[in-house]
Amino acid sequence: MYDVIIIGCGVVGAAAAWRLGGYELKTLVVEKQNDVAMGATRANSAIIHAGFDPEPGTLMARLNVEGSRMAGELCRELSVPYIRNGALVLAFDEADANTVRALYERGVKNGVEGLRVISADEVRQMEPHVSDKVVCALHAPTSAIIDPWEYAIAFAETAAQNGVEFSFNSEVTSIKKTEVGYSVETADGKVYEARYIINAAGVHSDRVHNMVAAPSFKITPCRGDYCVLDKCENEKAACTLFQCPGKEGKGVLVTPTVHGNLLAGPNAVNCVDGDRVNTTAEGIAFVKRMAAKSVPDVNFRNTIRQYAGMRANNDQTDFIIGFAAERFLDLAGIKSPGLSAAPAIAVEAVKLLEGAGLELVPKPNPVTKRVKKRFNHMTVDEKRAAIAENPLYGRVICRCETVTEAEIVAAIHSPLRPRTVDGIKRRAGAGMGRCQGGFCSPRVVEILARELGVSPLDILKDGEGSRILVSETKAGDDA
Repeated sequence: MYDVIIIGCGVVGAAAAWRLGGYELKTLVVEKQNDVAMGATRANSAIIHAGFDPEPGTLMARLNVEGSRMAGELCRELSVPYIRNGALVLAFDEADANTVRALYERGVKNGVEGLRVISADEVRQMEPHVSDKVVCALHAPTSAIIDPWEYAIAFAETAAQNGVEFSFNSEVTSIKKTEVGYSVETADGKVYEARYIINAAGVHSDRVHNMVAAPSFKITPCRGDYCVLDKCENEKAACTLFQCPGKEGKGVLVTPTVHGNLLAGPNAVNCVDGDRVNTTAEGIAFVKRMAAKSVPDVNFRNTIRQYAGMRANNDQTDFIIGFAAERFLDLAGIKSPGLSAAPAIAVEAVKLLEGAGLELVPKPNPVTKRVKKRFNHMTVDEKRAAIAENPLYGRVICRCETVTEAEIVAAIHSPLRPRTVDGIKRRAGAGMGRCQGGFCSPRVVEILARELGVSPLDILKDGEGSRILVSETKAGDDA
């Protein structure tokens, strides 16, 4: 019997686990995929939004601003890459200028600090590569960029160290009411009992909701394509550059990343299958064309990766946070700015659970910090000391990102042990660079197999079925 079962381990579910881990509770997270952050958290714009966009008075507005204020300190405590680079909403004509002024007023009502409407000259002083058609912009200095999957992993690892349990490859197939709470069955036939349920199932949150309550909302998965450009393009934008909403949608952004790349995207295409995140030629062409509106000299020949993410758009105008049934709490329809709002959503969820009768007894000494060593961030003296302590720091596996074997081994033996090549990529950065794992992936497979004590044939690239090696081509003494 668990006190709380959380369904879904994206950034919202992971943040809820992090928050609950600070109390004397028996908590379980069930996730249909084989790792943390495998849905919308894995593929998005990687931005902590300032909070000027949501409609004043909504949950989305309040939790966006609160989550944004929490993010900087949380990232310092949990060793998550975070840069407060600010954002600009660009106006290209008088209609856009009116929108910028309206966004300014909305942001002020939402409590966003430091907002200013700035002139075209000031925009170009800040961003020399921006289009000469820009007439003014909204400057939001509290906007930031982040490593989104590392954020979720940090929440989940901290929760695990505080005793929260995790069950991966555990798709929920049914939920039944019991005398004391709920019975949750997963696709592998396991049954878990809990007093309270949190539904943080992302694009599948409506399906999970409908297992216990009458349908009251519908999730429409919305795919967005992105282009990641090599680090030589990073100088093209210092701030996150947004466009005003218009007839073609909210607009494609151009932004630096915490890893030193440039990112452009997304488009917005409604889909039927929320798990199908393939890119399309049409989507990528749209992203390139719209990005050039903001920064004309972005050289897309320097693209090193294209990907698509899936947002959990809903038919409501706000986040869906509340009890769908007794002791069953929806954290659903968490589209953008969900990443920004995640820790504040977690705080809100715990308050709601307490109000519904969950007894919260703080743990005397919970884990609140996480320390992560990154070799390419060290000084020369720090690198020498690290190698002297552990020679594996002297073996560079990923040359593009200068990721060492020691970092990969540390990731494998972290509180929630990854078992895939992309699981290592999300934790250690191996494969994030120009060659996208072309050189380091075979070595990562070897290290994973060695440290996990399994055959290299068992190592996946990422999700279930993504086998890298299918058989041995040589065997025996002459192999």
